[in-house]
Amino acid sequence: MNNSQKSVALVEKMANIPWQQFPGHFGGALSKALVGPDNVGTEKIDFRISRYAPAAFVEEHVHQIQEQVYYVLEGEGVLTTDDQKHLMRPHDYVYVPPGVRHSFANTGTNGLVFLVITTPTHDGEVR
Repeated sequence: MNNSQKSVALVEKMANIPWQQFPGHFGGALSKALVGPDNVGTEKIDFRISRYAPAAFVEEHVHQIQEQVYYVLEGEGVLTTDDQKHLMRPHDYVYVPPGVRHSFANTGTNGLVFLVITTPTHDGEVR
């Protein structure tokens, strides 16, 4: 955004945002892209809410540039960072720096709901 553009706040209802299953997510691992490069033009943040059905997961992956924070709201799941497994429950959170292999799976019997905050890559994309 250059100096001639006016900043405008986004106020939105989550119900208006469609659920998506992003690449590398399986079995009902759905997310709503709430704030990011596509809807507000930010180059610094991507904010999502995710809901994973029982047994749903994101495959193991590594971000080269992005930093991520996951914050669990409901349910439980196993987060793997490199070779360590962590049981995640409501109000647990994790910071994942670039270069750390990670995956997340719903191991419970109910939905796993969590917030995801990610810094986009330098080209504005979240991968």
